[in-house]
Amino acid sequence: MEKGEHTTSLENNNSSPTRRNFFASVASSTLMTTLVSASFPILPVHAAGEKSTGDATITDKIFIEFKGIPGGDEGSSTGISNDRITIALFGNDAPQPVSILKQLVTTEGYKSKCKPLDTTRTLQKEQLEANKVYNSCLDKEDTLGVNYDYSQVWRVVKDERIDVGAVSGKFIARENPNFEDAKSGLTHDAAGVVSVLRGNDGGYSFTIFPGGSSGGASALDEDNIVVGRVIEGMDIVERLNSMPVVKSSFSGGKKTKNAPSRGCRYGGSEYFCSEDKPLKKVLLDKTGLL
Repeated sequence: MEKGEHTTSLENNNSSPTRRNFFASVASSTLMTTLVSASFPILPVHAAGEKSTGDATITDKIFIEFKGIPGGDEGSSTGISNDRITIALFGNDAPQPVSILKQLVTTEGYKSKCKPLDTTRTLQKEQLEANKVYNSCLDKEDTLGVNYDYSQVWRVVKDERIDVGAVSGKFIARENPNFEDAKSGLTHDAAGVVSVLRGNDGGYSFTIFPGGSSGGASALDEDNIVVGRVIEGMDIVERLNSMPVVKSSFSGGKKTKNAPSRGCRYGGSEYFCSEDKPLKKVLLDKTGLL
């Protein structure tokens, strides 16, 4: 037995350097990985069929000047607001949505038909008001297009989305555009990516992805069409992302999330319609093509 024990001990001693070498190599490999990760940013990995917005062809550029962002400079000696962003558009990847956005930033606007007259109002006063809005829309249907004049930033969910372009009251009687998806494969792979909601349920607004939330990116990838990205003014996007907003209510000590419907863009009457709405009104003061 003593001889056997002695033999086992020798075998363990002989294998000890091998184990030490193994753990040393693992530690070295881990250290190198940590150093490389710290020195170089990890780029997003794109699945098959997906393209990077950094490689997308820029076909057009538009600008947006905001008014009312907390802590901002409302103007400068040059007459150009410092709260200005420039958006590069991907007309080859999203031709129809980009065409509509280019019209919305102009004075002429996007020509859209009036919604059918709602004749279901129960109160006579409300029906008379609906008739007035409808007739006013018809009078300007062929001459005045929808544009972003004095539209608003209507929702901010920090690190997930900034919803821009709640058009003013004179345009709420117009039919929504139907944004068509060309299946480009572009995703919300970086901060500053701009998109619109697929279909006709999103009104005229567009969304800026502020970055910082993979969950927010996934949700936008599912519902939205990527149309461009912010190439100048990301500091403005960061300030928009950090704006104070109306928060969720508290009921019985438990936080209750009540997401607003898209009708809240136009001052909906829902009790929780102001959820995630900026506490201070932020307007799109000037827009245009570059």
